[in-house]
Amino acid sequence: MTEENNLADKPNLFYIIAVSVLTFILPIIGFYSEHITNDSPLNFNLFGKWFIFSAVGLRLFLAGLKQIKNPEFTAKQIFHIDSTESYPILRELGFANLCFGLVGIISIFKPEWRIVSAFASGVYYGIAGVQHLFQKSSGINEKFALWTDLFIFFLLLTFFLKNI
Repeated sequence: MTEENNLADKPNLFYIIAVSVLTFILPIIGFYSEHITNDSPLNFNLFGKWFIFSAVGLRLFLAGLKQIKNPEFTAKQIFHIDSTESYPILRELGFANLCFGLVGIISIFKPEWRIVSAFASGVYYGIAGVQHLFQKSSGINEKFALWTDLFIFFLLLTFFLKNI
């Protein structure tokens, strides 16, 4: 096994934990907290509110900040690119992630933004997931990105279809 393949197979625990918290744990905490504090009904729209806020808003906003500040992480850990020539492109991806994330964050206060966030971010996550699926050499971090991207895509698609 080459050193490059060895790095690709080494999980980045911070990345995996952060994505897991933002994608799975925080939406559930927000969902149940709002149910308990506001006596809100436990339904898919309430879950969608918190899922879009956390898995889309916070996750993409934080990913965008990370890609703008440190494109090397995305280049090496996710796409296995060693060239610094990719950094300007990854910074631009960071700007897009920042924008998608802001829409998701604002949707916690503006319910009418949720369907827009679900649609645009859902398409984004779906395409990103498919792109990860067809990568020739995918390591643990990229496989994790693949499955979480597809999971988010299917939940956002469901939210969108239930609310159009």
